[in-house]
Amino acid sequence: MSIFHNVPNRIGTRSVKWDLVKNLYGSDEILPMWVADMDFSAPEAVTTALSERAKHGVFGYTFTDLKIHKSITNWINDRHGWEVSPSSLYYSPGVVTTLHMAVQALTKAEDAILIQTPIYPPFYDIVESHGRKLVTNSLLLKNNRYEIDFDDFEEKLKQGVKAFILCNPHNPVGRVWTQNELKRMAELCLQYDVMIFSDEIHADLIYKGSKHIPIASLSERTDHATITCMSPTKTFNLAGLQVSYAVISDKEKRDAISAFSKTQGIMMLNTMGITALEAAYTDGENWLEGLMETLENNKTLVNKAFENRSEIDIIDAEGTYLLWMDCRNMGFPHEDLKKFMQEKAKVGLNDGITFGKEGEGFMRMNIACPSAVVEDGLDRIITALDQYRQ
Repeated sequence: MSIFHNVPNRIGTRSVKWDLVKNLYGSDEILPMWVADMDFSAPEAVTTALSERAKHGVFGYTFTDLKIHKSITNWINDRHGWEVSPSSLYYSPGVVTTLHMAVQALTKAEDAILIQTPIYPPFYDIVESHGRKLVTNSLLLKNNRYEIDFDDFEEKLKQGVKAFILCNPHNPVGRVWTQNELKRMAELCLQYDVMIFSDEIHADLIYKGSKHIPIASLSERTDHATITCMSPTKTFNLAGLQVSYAVISDKEKRDAISAFSKTQGIMMLNTMGITALEAAYTDGENWLEGLMETLENNKTLVNKAFENRSEIDIIDAEGTYLLWMDCRNMGFPHEDLKKFMQEKAKVGLNDGITFGKEGEGFMRMNIACPSAVVEDGLDRIITALDQYRQ
């Protein structure tokens, strides 16, 4: 599809990624390859549905009905083989919002909550901003692939952890956890009576050779212990429309989160978000296939660019459109690495250390853009590396 080859002009659209470049990096010469949205137009089915809804001209209070519920449950069943009841759905503006609600509604001050680091930066705030105790289970990098330290995982759960925030596919390291890994985590959480808050927002963005498995789909007991957070926003580039949902089979947990959300004034989705969700899940599959072909190609471009270079290792992503770059062989202190990427390469990447101390010496690259943009970013980095070596 030409939509994945055209380079859109997003400047002047109040784009966080493009219009804040100078504010964030100190120069408007920086190529932004950081924040997790895509430089692709949404599916035509979505833009058409939004246009038709806009033509109506009335944007009053809007509710979700059985048709919306079924568009979600059909999508989850068709893509992930998980049969979900419409009655188990809870809606919110975003996955991060849902996680904040879950932490506040289902845990108490000083309760311990475990995360697996390096991890998406808001996870730290989700735990600490509500007076909960942060517990970390550092992932292990072995042969350019991250694994779970299950001995440490279990030891941390034994210490009284109340909830575990899972990220699957994992942001930033790109792992899509296998069935065996998920089963082991689920078994340990059930053994130690730990709730699972599972961020699965990247569930549809899976590369060949991997398969996303919702952890709640493993067993009825796991399902009742889990809150599964999903959204079409990452899949179809709809982040600005702020629409998400969670699958919460346990009625007591669902009611508790819903009740708490109301105390925070979160009671309904916006009209356009609902419209986009339905259109994407009903008629967006062909677009998604084109997207994944483009991402596979972009991932290959990056891997090939660095395969014969010693300075940077690319952690092979199994899911997401975010690549985790191991830059430790460059031998720079982390602040110097940041300066190199900004001032020498003039590429705006995510600072690895914001994902936790395990991210020191790493950067995160967003490849959800036309291949020409990826090639530009790679040329900038490699040219800067060559100039540095001279």
